[in-house]
Amino acid sequence: MRKKNPISTPVFSPCLRFTFYAVLVFTPFLLSAAPLLSTNLPPISPSLPDASFSLIRVFGALVLVLGLFLGGVWIFKNWQRVALHRGRAAQLEVIEMKSLGGKHALYVVGYQQQRLLLACSPSGVSLVSHLPADDSAPVASQAVGGENFMQALQNAVQAKAG
Repeated sequence: MRKKNPISTPVFSPCLRFTFYAVLVFTPFLLSAAPLLSTNLPPISPSLPDASFSLIRVFGALVLVLGLFLGGVWIFKNWQRVALHRGRAAQLEVIEMKSLGGKHALYVVGYQQQRLLLACSPSGVSLVSHLPADDSAPVASQAVGGENFMQALQNAVQAKAG
């Protein structure tokens, strides 16, 4: 059996041969039809249309898209505020806050008919004391005065110590 030398024998795939023959056969027809196709083109107008209306439309669309984007960002950031203000009054409210310096603070927080004294620090939030409920006014319109706050703080500290 005799081996064929792979270098001396050119190998063409059937697809490549078909493409070669198709180009060889159809090229004269395409070249002869080119002048016929060029006569059917519409004439080109020498003057261009006014671009001001197009610019107004483009900038209007840009403003609309940016407005939709910024509105979506605002709704995403404030969705809780939008959802809470549907006619229901807030039950949890910070009545008063007193900074103690640095990152330490005391808060008087009202929830329904309860009042709580909370201490906040970098390590967390802790309940200092339950304050007496004020039955004369609802928690939302109630405010702790300077003397009442100091008395409540002293009572809470004495209760914790004693």
